[in-house]
Amino acid sequence: MHGTFVWYELMTTDMAAAEAFYREVVGWGAKDAGMDEMKYTMFTVGEKPVAGSMELPESARSMGIPPSWLGYIAVDDVDTTAADIVTEGGVVHRAAADIPGIGRFAIVGDPQGAVLALFRGKPGEEPPPPLAPGTPGSTGWHELYAGDGEKAFDFYAKMFGWTASRDMDMGPMGVYRIFAHNGVDLGGMMTKPAAMPAAAWNFYFNVPAIDAASLRVKTAGGQVLNGPMEVPGGQWIVQCLDPQGAMFALVAPVR
Repeated sequence: MHGTFVWYELMTTDMAAAEAFYREVVGWGAKDAGMDEMKYTMFTVGEKPVAGSMELPESARSMGIPPSWLGYIAVDDVDTTAADIVTEGGVVHRAAADIPGIGRFAIVGDPQGAVLALFRGKPGEEPPPPLAPGTPGSTGWHELYAGDGEKAFDFYAKMFGWTASRDMDMGPMGVYRIFAHNGVDLGGMMTKPAAMPAAAWNFYFNVPAIDAASLRVKTAGGQVLNGPMEVPGGQWIVQCLDPQGAMFALVAPVR
């Protein structure tokens, strides 16, 4: 499991509005996680939880940090990997801690500032099988806009065992490197555009058709920033902001 994305979490300023938006746009179900210490919503495909949502902490708001999606990567040892990330020039934003009955996690930043989470489930507990690739509501792609795409790839390859699948020449935008884990393509990374203020991850959620999904984004109060556009392999994408300002994207097999 080490190096596999296993969870996606939205930190937002309005949980109720965000729930309504993603239910409409992505087609997720939603249910309360039943946590005593905080409100946490789980987004579901059928009965399977696939992502979560929580309030953006006040400390983050006071620093001007906007709503955002956070990806959790499975690791063999949270504490050791967090320490290794610091050794490689990254930072620990939230020290390793246990989630009672679920596992252990830490929130870290890579050497160029992109934020991610590390996770290990309870010892001896096998994770549930993932949804089939392309299932509506599942996550279909993981994209990193890095300060330096080449250096970022070297870091993630060392930390998580990711391998280069192939490079795509994007012309003036630079090289887009598709990366894989255990031979399966997971996503791509590139040097971010100069206009983008900071390095960040973006996650693509599967939908049945992109034009209809784009209309749902706009009708529900979000923004389509880029697309629809066809990408190699014949899929269609849009990149968006939700009504609270969190960046996300959608991917579909047809327009």
